[in-house]
Amino acid sequence: MRSLNDRHRREDPRRAWLDGVNPVTKVLLALILAVPLMASIDVTSAGVAILLQLMCIPLTGLTLAIVAKRLAPVLLFAPIAGVSMLLYGQSSGEVYWTFGAATISDGSIELAIAISLRVVALALPTILLFARTDPTELADALAQVAHLPSRFVLGVLAGTRTLGLFLDDWRSMGLARRARGVGDKGALRRFFSMAFVLLVFAVRRGTKLATAMEARGLGSGIERTWARTSTVGPRDAVAIVGGIAIIVIALTVAVAAGTFRFVWS
Repeated sequence: MRSLNDRHRREDPRRAWLDGVNPVTKVLLALILAVPLMASIDVTSAGVAILLQLMCIPLTGLTLAIVAKRLAPVLLFAPIAGVSMLLYGQSSGEVYWTFGAATISDGSIELAIAISLRVVALALPTILLFARTDPTELADALAQVAHLPSRFVLGVLAGTRTLGLFLDDWRSMGLARRARGVGDKGALRRFFSMAFVLLVFAVRRGTKLATAMEARGLGSGIERTWARTSTVGPRDAVAIVGGIAIIVIALTVAVAAGTFRFVWS
């Protein structure tokens, strides 16, 4: 008898190469791509990392349009992270503007750009790795490969599954209010009133969900079995090696270009 994982792979002809990588490996890969970048604040390493990650898009099964859409909020707010460096970063080179403790110079501009790119470089792997990851497969991997407690894993899975319901509730409330003629004015007031209603829905749904999960034996202490097996294989090793190669190339290019700047220096 084939497992549910095998059946899913057979029935979905659009599976990308990254879909065959274990979700726990994706978590480890995200850490590999993120943590070393925090050791340096420079434009080169972040720019090279972003470029190499974008070259891996065909392996993820995502289109450029989808990646751009999901990356848009990050691109919108990334410059905000660089404002503090722009105004209060270490001054060097030519000074363009100063007011009190705030100074804009060549050095602070470079730091601001580096921080903004660093935010994008840290967010992009998460989008590429987990955009197509099924929450159930992630839960299976966390329980069977990472050996996390089943109560924690299933609780996280239940919470993840309800996120889509919250979005549907928000959309339905907006349409209902507009149909009644009360959703066209006072955007701020409408937001807070809908948020309060959604909070009430969340509390009620959470109570019912907790009762249902306890009725099904969650937290009983009995060893659980899993309907779908989660394993690691050669593809996971290739993914890890690829992630290490990306971060090594990015940092090596920064060092060779002379722009590598240790974060505490």
